[in-house]
Amino acid sequence: MPKKRTTSPFYSLLVLGILAGCYIALAGSLSTVVTNDLARYVGDGLSRLISGLVFSLGLILVVIGGAELFTGNTLMVTGWLEGKISGRQVARNWTIVFFANFLGSILIAWFFYLSGVWEMNGALVGAKSVLTANGKVGLTWTEALVRGILCNWLVCLAVWLSSASKDGISKIFCIVFPITAFVACGFEHSIANMFFIPTGILLKSQPAVLAVVAPVLGTDPAGAMSALANLNWGSFVFKNLIPVTIGNIIGGAIFVGTFYWSVFLKPSSRKPKLLVNFAAMLTRLFTN
Repeated sequence: MPKKRTTSPFYSLLVLGILAGCYIALAGSLSTVVTNDLARYVGDGLSRLISGLVFSLGLILVVIGGAELFTGNTLMVTGWLEGKISGRQVARNWTIVFFANFLGSILIAWFFYLSGVWEMNGALVGAKSVLTANGKVGLTWTEALVRGILCNWLVCLAVWLSSASKDGISKIFCIVFPITAFVACGFEHSIANMFFIPTGILLKSQPAVLAVVAPVLGTDPAGAMSALANLNWGSFVFKNLIPVTIGNIIGGAIFVGTFYWSVFLKPSSRKPKLLVNFAAMLTRLFTN
């Protein structure tokens, strides 16, 4: 499968990448609408859990519907390690799919804005979007990077597990729990953030949204605009998207792809000496 993806025509990768971005963004829309005021009724923990459950729709559509998602494609590193595909082919796939995902996510963010869905429940949906985006650009570089690692570790585990499943129901179950975990824990997904943060930027100047956001920020609507000054395109790219993307690559390519390759796919004659020595140490420890 990795080899087939690296040889896919540009048009196919572009369209399937745009669709994947749309699917993740639609799941983000659903999550925002469902949880816009849920925490006040069930508490923060359960609200996060439900948010993760409904957000699982995104990867379900990608895996079962068939699309190209950058974060899942970080697993292509296993094909490179096996020598079946070249690093240039991996880089080509990642680059095309990443920017295609961006186009799809931005498209749904724009549709979300134009649709007026954000006005639902007295603009609480819009306020949820803005506060979510503001929280994401407020992370430090280290926080964004580490949350990106943890996120795609779980996302790629979901892809890895679902690939071993033979039927649709099994695939869905393999996807739902890891995705729910990363959302509930507040980890960072680069493609999802291509929807969440631009949506917040588009909505932050809406008077109805500011009126709802202001009390949460402990200020008036005019003060809320100042408090949201960091929510802009520059912060989106440099304070969130770049560190989260790097973290996503590390989480998927290293902690899932490389680790599993080193155990199950790498020729035994080439096993790292470190692992051999570690195994010998454990053997001596438990046999003496």
